[in-house]
Amino acid sequence: MAVTESRSLEEMLQNLPQDLRAEVRDFVEFLLERRTRKAKKGPAFSWAGALADMKNEYTSVKLQHKIAEWRAE
Repeated sequence: MAVTESRSLEEMLQNLPQDLRAEVRDFVEFLLERRTRKAKKGPAFSWAGALADMKNEYTSVKLQHKIAEWRAE
């Protein structure tokens, strides 16, 4: 393993047969695509609007008090 650690990636690729180079290329493309997908993905906020039906019944302060009551139970 020490032999491969001292060689560059390019040197190692040059020693591979063409079919294995294609596999390496496919894998690198997969890694780059996965990284791009993760970077673009933002927070979902799927909970946003979940209490919309209660907006006329509770203010934010009343909700805080209600939550405190529920936690105390």
